[in-house]
Amino acid sequence: MAASEGFTPESERVTRRLRDEIIDGVRGPGSRLVERELAESLGVSRLPVREALRTLVSEGLVTPRPRTWAVVREFTTSDIADLDEVRSGLETLGFRLAAQRHTREGLDRLRATVDTELDAARAGDAVRARRAAADFHQTVISLAANELLSELERVLRSRLRWLLGQHDDLLAVALEHDALCRAIAARDVERVQELVLHHLSTSRSAALGHHAQERATREERERSRSDRS
Repeated sequence: MAASEGFTPESERVTRRLRDEIIDGVRGPGSRLVERELAESLGVSRLPVREALRTLVSEGLVTPRPRTWAVVREFTTSDIADLDEVRSGLETLGFRLAAQRHTREGLDRLRATVDTELDAARAGDAVRARRAAADFHQTVISLAANELLSELERVLRSRLRWLLGQHDDLLAVALEHDALCRAIAARDVERVQELVLHHLSTSRSAALGHHAQERATREERERSRSDRS
């Protein structure tokens, strides 16, 4: 019985692996996800891969194609704007409630996440810093102690984590999170509101700038391939 309690279904492990690779940028927008190829590279059968792709489609990270393959979703500027609007409403409320309702244990978790992000940013570890940055926002929502808000965050979690990874100035983001953590700890709701609005503004600009740069890079690669052919 004890052994079964720690069992993780194969499809869940494949889903987690592919989700991380998409959010971390290992598999870029438009990358093909072919069942047979993924099964071979991951050393699993095609069934868990098929189930993983279905899950990632439902999470908004993957776009299905006919038969047995899919592609990593290419978020448009409009997609990012829509997601940012929803995120703004969700987090403006979440941060305010977190400042009012946090517990000592929850605040310790938030502080540890910020410290991890700061260390990773200073070391230039982009993947670790971005993951910690996303963990920070997720932890804040949990500190808000509002089950409906947490439910909405879970529905959007994968897309929000992708959006929160669309920045390049790792230390600037970490320092903004540090300031927010301190304001939450002080239960300074007015200061939290001010910092959140600034943070949302800088995040929005970073995401759109990162997206434009990536799109320009992809277009340049496509032109180069076209010229060679």
